[in-house]
Amino acid sequence: VGSQTMAVALPRDLQQDASLARRRHAELCRQKRVFNARNRIIGGDTEAWDIQVHDQKIKEATEKARHETFAAEMRQNDKIVCILENRKKRDQKNLCRALSDFQQSFQKPETRREFDLSDPLALKKDLPARQSDNDIRNTISGMQKFMGEDLNFHERKKFQEEQNREWSLQQQREWKNARAEQKHAEAFYTETRLQFDETASHLQELESATRKAVCASVKEFNKSQAIESAERKKQEKTQEQEDNLAEITNLLHGDLLSENPQQAASSFGPHRVVPDRWKGMTQEQLEQIRLVQKQQVQEKLRLQEEERQRDLDWDRRWIQGARATLLFERQQQRQQRDLRRALDSSNLSLAKEQRLQKKYMNEVYTNQPTGDYFTQFNTGSR
Repeated sequence: VGSQTMAVALPRDLQQDASLARRRHAELCRQKRVFNARNRIIGGDTEAWDIQVHDQKIKEATEKARHETFAAEMRQNDKIVCILENRKKRDQKNLCRALSDFQQSFQKPETRREFDLSDPLALKKDLPARQSDNDIRNTISGMQKFMGEDLNFHERKKFQEEQNREWSLQQQREWKNARAEQKHAEAFYTETRLQFDETASHLQELESATRKAVCASVKEFNKSQAIESAERKKQEKTQEQEDNLAEITNLLHGDLLSENPQQAASSFGPHRVVPDRWKGMTQEQLEQIRLVQKQQVQEKLRLQEEERQRDLDWDRRWIQGARATLLFERQQQRQQRDLRRALDSSNLSLAKEQRLQKKYMNEVYTNQPTGDYFTQFNTGSR
């Protein structure tokens, strides 16, 4: 039964054997490549590097071909742009030439509506600035005719001279008449002034007599007024002295100088005072204020002591918390140190086991041939 079982090989077994053989062969090739001191370059894979260099060269060649394609397309586009630009310039030049020909043929300067403003022969064709004094072109804004610049200047000037001579003769006649009237008026004024002087001297005499009588009466009236004024001043002085004496007496016995505290009482309540009459607090009020101040000082000292005790309590709690935190951190550090030591020892033991296993594998691979190893492995698997 055992021989028959070994002779039968299933496809699945064959696939597994082939897969294992490929893996062993790949591992041996890798080990030969890695452990060969002549071909090894600091653990690097030269074949992989060669493949990467080859890929990089292919990529650079592809990029260069793509850039050259883009450059060819750009040169083609530049040529097309230059051709289109030259065509545009040629079309614009032809359009300008056609426009100039049209203007010279159908838009001459003489046919323009405003040609008279820039006509070089305008001065030769134009009329004189003024043909007569009543020319309709002589408007105010034209400033072609001013006062005294009419065409009939000489006739008008002669007529004005004749008129000035007539006016001068008329003024001389009027001056002679005025002189005669002035002399007559001066004579009448002199006669009237003499009459006024006589009347004024008479009125002055009457005024002098009247003034003397008035002065006498005024003198008597002023004398009586002076006597009456002196008597009135005497009475006023006496009354003023009496009033001053009464005022001094009232002030001495009044509430202002005597500082009566009742005068500062307000009508709005016993807790209110009149500011302009208040003379200060009483002795009882001062004692009450001092008592309240002492109570406030004691209350402030008590609050300060409570604050100090509260601060001491908080400081003590903070110190205790900091101490507990420090102890906890030290405990964690000790635990981490012990854990690190255990991990280091475990790593050392694992490293030793791995080195022994690697040494054993190297000895097995080195001492046993490849074909015998595969045959033994296949037989053992079957």
